[in-house]
Amino acid sequence: MATDELLDQLHAWLESNWDADLTVAQWWERLGQSGWAAPTLPHNAFGKELSRSDSVRVANKIATFGALPAPGGLGMLLAAPTIATHGSQEQIDTFVRDIVTGQRAWCQLFSEPGAGSDLAGLNAKAMQDGDEWIINGQKVWTSSGHYADLGMLLARTNPEAPKHQGITYFGIEMAQPGIEIRPLKEMTGHAMFNEVFLTDARVSGASMIGAKNNGWAVANTTLMFERSGLSAGGGGAQSLALAGTIAGHLDMRAGEFVPKPGATGAAAGGPRAAGFKGLVHYARKNGSIKNATIRQQLAELHTLNEIGRFNNERVKAARSVGKEIPGMANIGKLSMSNIVRLQRDLGLRILGPLGTLHGYTDEQRRSLEAVTGDSGLAGVTEAALYAQAPPIYGGTDQIQKNIIGERVLGLAKEPGNDAKVPFSTLPKNG
Repeated sequence: MATDELLDQLHAWLESNWDADLTVAQWWERLGQSGWAAPTLPHNAFGKELSRSDSVRVANKIATFGALPAPGGLGMLLAAPTIATHGSQEQIDTFVRDIVTGQRAWCQLFSEPGAGSDLAGLNAKAMQDGDEWIINGQKVWTSSGHYADLGMLLARTNPEAPKHQGITYFGIEMAQPGIEIRPLKEMTGHAMFNEVFLTDARVSGASMIGAKNNGWAVANTTLMFERSGLSAGGGGAQSLALAGTIAGHLDMRAGEFVPKPGATGAAAGGPRAAGFKGLVHYARKNGSIKNATIRQQLAELHTLNEIGRFNNERVKAARSVGKEIPGMANIGKLSMSNIVRLQRDLGLRILGPLGTLHGYTDEQRRSLEAVTGDSGLAGVTEAALYAQAPPIYGGTDQIQKNIIGERVLGLAKEPGNDAKVPFSTLPKNG
C-alpha cells in the first residue's frame, strides 16, 4: 500500500473513532484493536505488518491529527514483537493484547551486576516447582521497573549446560512479595533505572516465552528489536500518558494528554528541546546561529539524522524484496550514540553559561523555569547529562562493533571455550 493511501486510511479511521472524552484506556482499546497502535506487528498480533519508517509516519499522523498517540514503553518496543515472534497464539492474545491497548506496562530484567556486556553470564536462577518456577537473583539497570506490571526475565534453568544454552525467558508479574525494586538516581535528578531483587519470586510455566533452555535465542530477538528501536532515523510522536496500571493514567480523560496547539518539544510528545529543531530555535534566539562552527555542527546533526532516516528506507526496500541488510540495527545504534554526543556538545555550546543550570528536583525545575522564562532550556541541559547513557544501554558501542565484526564481516572471535563448558564450572565475578 502506498504511503499516501495508508495515511488517508488512517485519517478516515481517526475521524470516526477519536474522542477526547474517552478515558485513556478506552481510547487505547480502540487504537490497539484496530492495528494502528503497533502497526509493525503481524496481523495475528494486533498489527498491520508495516515497515518501521511507515510506522513512524502513522505515529506522527495520529499526533498531528490531535489524537492521543499509542502507548509507549518497553512493552511496545521489546516485549510485544518478541512474543509475536516466539510466543504461542494464546500468549499473543493475552500479553500482546494488553500491551497494544496500554493495559499493562513491561520492564526488562536482563542485566545483572556481574552480567552486563556478557549477558550470557547471568546468575539469576529458576527452579521448577510443579507448574511454576521459583526465581532468585538480582537484576540492574531496569528501565521503568517502578512502573511495570510485568518483566521480561532471563533466568538460568540449567547451570550444567554451556552458558548460552541453559537460559529461559519468562514474562513475570512484578507486583508480588518476592520482588523488591530500588530506584537508581541518575545525575539528571531522575530515576529511570532501577535494581531489582528477586527472592523466591514465582512465575507461571505458562508465561515461559519460547522453549525451556532456549531463552538466549529469544533474548537475541529482544536485543535486535531494542537496537532497531534505539537506532538513528527518528521515532514517532510519543504519548504523554503512561501505559500500565501503576502510573494511574488509564482512567483519566484521553484529551488531557493531548498537547495544546502550538506546543513543541517534549510537551508535544515529540522531539525534545535538544533535537535538531530545538537547537536551531535556541541558536537563532540567542544569536549563536551567526557562529560558523555552530552552523556547521547543526548541519552535521541534520545530516546524521537524515542518514538514519534513509537507512530505514533502505531496510524497508530490502525487505520488500525478501532481503535484509546485515548489521543495520547495530550500525543504527552506533549512529544514535554519535547523535546524542553531538547534541550534548552542540546544545551546551549554544546555551553557553545557561547550559550549566539544572534542576534536580521538581521544585528546582520550577524555580529555574521561573527565572529563565523558558521550560525548554532544562531539556537541553538534561539531554546533555543523559547523553552518556545511550552509548551504554541496549548494548555498548563496543559490543555493537564486536557484533558487526564477528557476525557481519566474519572476523575471528576472541579465543576461549566459555561457550562450550558447563556454566557451573566457569569462574564467577565477585
